[in-house]
Amino acid sequence: MEKMLHATPTPTSLPGCFVFTPEQLPPATTAPVSLPTIDMSRSRDDVRRAVLEAGKELGFFQVVNHGVPEQLMRDMEAVGVDFFKMPAADKADFYSEDISKPHRLYSGTIYETGTEEYWRDCLRIAYDFPAGDHIKDWPDKPRNLREIVEKYILLARGVGMELLQLVCEATGLRRDYFEGGISGGDVILHINHYPVSPDPSKTLGLPPHCDRNLITVLLPGAVQGLEVAYKGDWIKVQPAPGTFVVNFGQQLEVVTNGMLKSIEHRATTNSTLARTSVATFIMPAGDCLIGPAEEFIDEDNPPL
Repeated sequence: MEKMLHATPTPTSLPGCFVFTPEQLPPATTAPVSLPTIDMSRSRDDVRRAVLEAGKELGFFQVVNHGVPEQLMRDMEAVGVDFFKMPAADKADFYSEDISKPHRLYSGTIYETGTEEYWRDCLRIAYDFPAGDHIKDWPDKPRNLREIVEKYILLARGVGMELLQLVCEATGLRRDYFEGGISGGDVILHINHYPVSPDPSKTLGLPPHCDRNLITVLLPGAVQGLEVAYKGDWIKVQPAPGTFVVNFGQQLEVVTNGMLKSIEHRATTNSTLARTSVATFIMPAGDCLIGPAEEFIDEDNPPL
């Protein structure tokens, strides 16, 4: 637990391992940008067209009227905040640097090289859909965490699967293409906590990266911190109440043979406010072989 950032007083200056050079940390555009907003209550034709357009243009979009109660979204964010506020003794059993553990509390990210570290703590939770047997191994504090996370993770996964079905309809894939093994792994939930940073201009919460899964459904929290690569620049994503931010993972890029892109993004920090976000990752089963769907391959478009 000694490595957990949130459990120690905020230092007056950044330790050297968290400091990046200006070349490693190019600034984003000044003004926060609203991502394309897709109203999932509109006609199915409108929604699938909008998903395809947003996916091709930016790789990121936000959805409203998605069917997840706004109160549950607020409860999910609140229970995440409450978890990180608990005394260290109540969290110590879940702290681990073993990346093979399905449920663990850790600091930093798997993207670290050993010489650079990132200003982030994370509670990783796995849900073995549809059985739910993992629940007994989740933290039991705060007392309502298990109940809220189970309700939330199932509904967030449902949003992701509905969007994948819309992708199928928009691109000519059979409607159930993403059912089965390709989405049959554990559903992974990351409750990300970015503590107050003494110098956000010199550090990052997460490095530039593409998600390695199929699709990600993010509850971004009220504090701005997500930045997305776009046309050689970084744009600051403005969070909006009641919305999910959605992005395509590398596996979806593979299936569509590059038509839909998995786009780089990063997380910044804040000098006055801590940020908590919740990412839901839809993953394949461990023995699932993923390649381009035949609908995206012809003489002019060989497998990438």
